[in-house]
Amino acid sequence: MSLLFAMFSFSLAMSISPGPVNMVVVSSGANYGIRKTFAFVSGGAIGFTLLLLFVGLGFSKVIDLYPHFLDVLAVVGSLFIVYMGYKIASSKPKVDIETRAQPTFSQGFLLQWLNPKAWIASMVGISLFSVPNSNLEFLTFAFIYFVVCYGSLFIWSVVGKKASILLNNAFKLKCFNYLMGGLLIVTACFLLYTQFK
Repeated sequence: MSLLFAMFSFSLAMSISPGPVNMVVVSSGANYGIRKTFAFVSGGAIGFTLLLLFVGLGFSKVIDLYPHFLDVLAVVGSLFIVYMGYKIASSKPKVDIETRAQPTFSQGFLLQWLNPKAWIASMVGISLFSVPNSNLEFLTFAFIYFVVCYGSLFIWSVVGKKASILLNNAFKLKCFNYLMGGLLIVTACFLLYTQFK
C-alpha cells in the first residue's frame, strides 16, 4: 500500500506542478473554457503516458548509450515551447473566439514528447518504480500516472476557466495571454539553460 501511495504522490507532484503543458491548459481554459480545452488535456495525458511507456519499456537503454539525445531534445523541445508561447501571447481576445484555433489533441500530445520536463519525470519515475525481470510494478505506476496526469490537467483547465471570470474584457484577456505566453517562453529558456548549465 505504501508503494502505491508513493507512486501516487510522485505522479501528483510531477503532474500538478507548473510546467509548459499546464500553462497552455490554464491559458486555453481561460480563453476557450473547459470543454474546448479537453482535447488538449487528453492529448497531454495520453502523450505523457505513451512517452513513459516508451521510455520505460526499452528506450531508456538507448538514452544511456546516447546521453546527448537529451541535449538535442532540450533544444527542439524548447523551440516548440517558445512557439506555443508565441501562439498564446499573440492570440486575440475572446470577442472573436469562434474564428481562432484552440489548442488541439495533437499539440498536447506533441508538447509532452518535446517537453524536457516530461522526459526527466519519465526517467526519474522509471528509476524509482521499476524492478528487474518484471514489468508489473512499472505498468502499475504508468496506470496511476495516467489517471493522476489526466486529473491534474483537468484541474488546471478549471483554474483557467475560473480565472476567466476576472478576465471579463478584451484588454484583461490580452494581458493574460501576454503573461501566459511570456511565462511559457521564459520556461523554455530556463529548461534550456538548466540542460546546458
